[in-house]
Amino acid sequence: MLKISDFARLGQVSMRTLRYYDEIGLLKPVQVDTLTGYRYYAVEQLTRLHRILDLKEMGFELAQIVQLLDEQVTPEQLRVVLQQRLAEVQQQILIEQERQARIEARLKQLVLDGQQTSYEVVLKRLKPQLVAASRTTAPSVTLQLRFARQMLQFLKDSGVKPGEHILLLTLDANGGEGEGSLVEVAIPVEGSSLGNIVERSGGHITIRELPAVTAATLLYRGDPYGLSEVYQSLATWIEAHGYAVAGPYRHLLLQYGDEPEGCLTEVQLPVERKEGGTSRLFFHSGRRPAGTESGEKRAGRSCLPPVASLKA
Repeated sequence: MLKISDFARLGQVSMRTLRYYDEIGLLKPVQVDTLTGYRYYAVEQLTRLHRILDLKEMGFELAQIVQLLDEQVTPEQLRVVLQQRLAEVQQQILIEQERQARIEARLKQLVLDGQQTSYEVVLKRLKPQLVAASRTTAPSVTLQLRFARQMLQFLKDSGVKPGEHILLLTLDANGGEGEGSLVEVAIPVEGSSLGNIVERSGGHITIRELPAVTAATLLYRGDPYGLSEVYQSLATWIEAHGYAVAGPYRHLLLQYGDEPEGCLTEVQLPVERKEGGTSRLFFHSGRRPAGTESGEKRAGRSCLPPVASLKA
């Protein structure tokens, strides 16, 4: 048998840690001297200690580790638990990446604070569109786009012919507690190719017509987290030209590549005339995103990166 000091040295933990593991029943010594209170461990217990440390490094709490080690968990059950933990870690990574993107966007904005930034706002009449739509409260842009990619792939696998670009409609910018914005993903589709897509999706996808609207629009190239300045430009233009907001923001994804700075989004805000508004309607001159021209064909890259096929 090994004294606690020797066992701690071999296991590369502190004696204080071993005493705590004993108290909570995670790793008990094989013998405790009744006179001195010294703890003694068997060499074979190093295997259990290493498993404890391994699970702890994976992010499991000690109470969870006790269950995994003492409740005769089968290999299949352990596989399921590890897959769930992997999904949690991946979610945390995405959240931290979103936080990093927000910080980077804010740092860039601080650089631009002393510079005048404006956009060309164009008033458009948007035609009605038949779309396949589904809603999500994904808490980040990355997760919203992942949801959109999965939906797009499902439509393709189901034989539906989708349009060239994707719309994101922000229905509720606040969301519920601990959630993100309520966003509707709307993908233009050909009516003749729909089949029974609503039933195949279990009712998660609906087919509806986006109504025709008059919208104040502008093109934005760059990281989606920098859109706050775009909203300010739209608000200023709407107020100056006698309009009021008449519906949720629409984000038409024209380009979405690996680099956030290469993203190209047309922001569309439905508007209606206020009583007594002015008659100057067309546009507010300002900066146009690099690489775009008035009246150009907005074809470019796919606005969504490819994903693995999903089962239809």
